[in-house]
Formats: sequence, C-alpha cells, structure tokens
Amino acid sequence: MASDRPRHNCETSGSVPSAEERGRDSSSTAGKLDPTRHHRDVDRVLLLVPSASYRASDFLDAARALELQVIIGCNEALLLTGASGSLQICLDDPDSAAEAIVALDGVTPLDAVLAVDDQGTLAAARASERLGLRGNPPDAVAASRDKLRMRTLLSAAEISQPAFAALSPTAEDAELTRLAALVGLPCVVKPTSLSASQGVIRADTVAEALAAVGRARSIAVKAGASPDQPLLVEEFVHGPEVAVEGVLTNGELSVLAVFDKPDPLEGPFFEETLYVTPSRLGATELRAVTTTTQAATRALNLREGPVHAELRVRGGRAWVIEVAARSIGGLCSRTLEFGTGMSLEYLILAHALGRPVDSLRRAHAAAGVLMLPIGAGGILAEVAGRERALAVPGIVGIELTIAPGRMLVPLPEGNRYLGFVFARGDRPEYVEAALRAALAELDVRLERGRPVRQRAAGR
Repeated sequence: MASDRPRHNCETSGSVPSAEERGRDSSSTAGKLDPTRHHRDVDRVLLLVPSASYRASDFLDAARALELQVIIGCNEALLLTGASGSLQICLDDPDSAAEAIVALDGVTPLDAVLAVDDQGTLAAARASERLGLRGNPPDAVAASRDKLRMRTLLSAAEISQPAFAALSPTAEDAELTRLAALVGLPCVVKPTSLSASQGVIRADTVAEALAAVGRARSIAVKAGASPDQPLLVEEFVHGPEVAVEGVLTNGELSVLAVFDKPDPLEGPFFEETLYVTPSRLGATELRAVTTTTQAATRALNLREGPVHAELRVRGGRAWVIEVAARSIGGLCSRTLEFGTGMSLEYLILAHALGRPVDSLRRAHAAAGVLMLPIGAGGILAEVAGRERALAVPGIVGIELTIAPGRMLVPLPEGNRYLGFVFARGDRPEYVEAALRAALAELDVRLERGRPVRQRAAGR
C-alpha cells in the first residue's frame, strides 16, 4: 500500500560533499552526521523513507533493539527521533539517489541500504550493488515495480498468472476491443507503475473497459506516470485472494505468513480491508501458494530481502497477481511477531546485515488487521467510536493515519487508508469477527456534519 506522496524536484541536498571535497577535507560530514561517531562494532543502516510513509517509526524501533545507527534518506529534509542523521535525496530518480548514497558511504560507511516502501526499492538496489552490500539485482527490482515487465518475465517462465496484454497510449477503441476479447471478460485495467490498487478497475463489458481505460490513464498521469506509459489489460481471475509475506536468502524463500483476505475482491475497484493469518486454506492450496511464490521470485531473479506477494487461489492452483521486493505495506506488519517478540522490521534489518535470528515462528496463534476503507470523498471531521471499538474483545490497537481536516480520496483515485485496526486471538475466525465488530463501532464523519457512507467490510 503506497501513500499519496507529493511530487518533488530531484535535486539532492547539498549536505553530501562531492568526491573532490572529500579528498580535500577528510572531516567533511553528510547532513547532521559526524563520521567519527561510527565505530565498526556498530552497524549503520540507511533507511530510504518516502515523506508520506507510515513505516519509519517501526523500523527505528527495530533498529534500536538491534543497537544500530540509522540514517534516514528521504525526498524531504527529515530527521526522526531515533535516527543519527538524514540525507535528502530524490527517490523518484534512482540513479541520482544511488550516486548520493555512494557519496555518503565515502564519508560515513554504510552496512546496509534498505527501502521501507516501493518508492525507494530501486535506489536501494542500485546503491547496494555499487557498494557490495546485500540486496537484489537492480533489474529484478525494476521488473517487480513495472507490472508489464513482471507479467512478461512470469509468462516466459510459465508461471500461473492472468492472461494479459499491453494497451499503448495511442491505441484506438478497436484495439481495446480486440485485447478484451484476447484476455476475456471480465477484465481488469491497471496502470503499470502504481500500487495500493490505485487506478485498478474491473470491466465486465467492452463499454466498461473503454471507460476504465480513460479513468486509469488519467489517474496514472496525475500520480506522476509518463503519458507514454502503456496500460495493462488482464484477465479477471476468480477465487479468494491471499497475501504472502516472506524473506529471500540467496534466492530461497522462507514464508513468514500467509494472510487470508476474507472480503471478496470482486471490483469494480479493489480496496483491501481484512488481512487474517494464519490462512484457512487447505494444505494443497497452501503448497500451491508457496511454490508459486517461490517460482515467481526466481523468474524475476529476486535474491535477497523481503517479499510481498498477492495470489488468487482456485481448485488447488495459485495465480500470481503481484510480487513486490518489499515487505507488507501500511502498518499491517504490526500483526506479526516472531520468536520472543521480534517484529517483521527487526527480521528485515537483521537479514540485511547478515545477523542470525532465533526463530521465524510467529509468536501468536492468530492475528489480523483491518484497513479502514474510505467510503466517500471529502474533508475528514472526526472518527468517533474508537473507545467502543477498542473495547471489543480481541482488539489490541487502532491507529488513524489521516488527520481531521485532511481530504479523504476513495479508490480508484486514492491510495491511502484512513487507518488500521489490529486484533489477536486463538483462531483466525475469532480475529476476523473481532475486526468486523470493531468496524461496526466506528463512525467516520466528514466536515459540516456530513457522515461518510461507511461501508461494512466486503460491501
């Protein structure tokens, strides 16, 4: 789940000295950093954090537990509590960002470069490759971020996935009609570079597909995509959807969790609501999910670090919908604890540094998260009923991520959630019921007393 980040110019902060400056003055610093503070018995990590990311604080908490020094790399000047310093770089320009990171390493040696969200993954891969740090090949990360390249590579490896076709920006209606017949109806129209279901639209007829193309293209361009970028037209795959959270080590996948998505994602838009683990799929279907995810990561040549994949399941088979070279988005990782209380972020940081961990076994019998849906657009006034929702047995936390006074933008134009509700329990069905009960207690209101027409999860 990506956030609705603003666009920035791509000038790197002047806080990073040039190679010539470093040669003249070995005491030069990067941002607020003093290179003499780095002792080689203290690992230093550069975290690439989009300015609107939800996740920086969870990674900083994990870094503190691991006794790391952390530098924040961001597209805005940003120094967070717990960070040792900051580096302003343009995450939308991976080449310039990697150059700045290499320059930083020349002053302040780095032991790992990690991206917390999609936006920084390619910059992290390019910088890690140049610095000889653990990471994925840049081409593999680029393929995971481009849905058309991903589909093409998966097709070449004969991985189960939807039938697909690319629609050029100059294509006429007759071409879309042909492609819709090729992949079959219903179909799904989506931009190739966005995430969090932004711009993803189901069409049941050719007329609906024509309308979806115009809308999806407009959304993509407004989000910063090139007008020359094609759209993807895909077969709609029926069946329940699951999410896989895993980590790759030398190309081998360790599955950390499989989440059910109990609310059917049938369209016309694809707003996720409930994630519950462990999955209630049967053993045969779980094997298909795991083996298909591993095969997909190999087809993309992803080698190291976190993986988040989404698949549809039917009749003992699994179809790949997405594969991302990052961990689960938003605040959903808070559902996961391992061993004696290690967070997902702890595992990711430890893996990047080559440190062993005690156990990859989840610490709770069942857990889940509700991503609060945005039912209608408008200015948020308040979210009432939080105390009642927190009183529901099994609910362990609620975090709102859009403040009162901010605009709510529903899918497919939007790409943020209003907040997250967390639950734990003995069984996944108990967790699911708790999350639905908590949602029923929440009352989301727009300004001027106009209530959002809050949809129940799955409707």
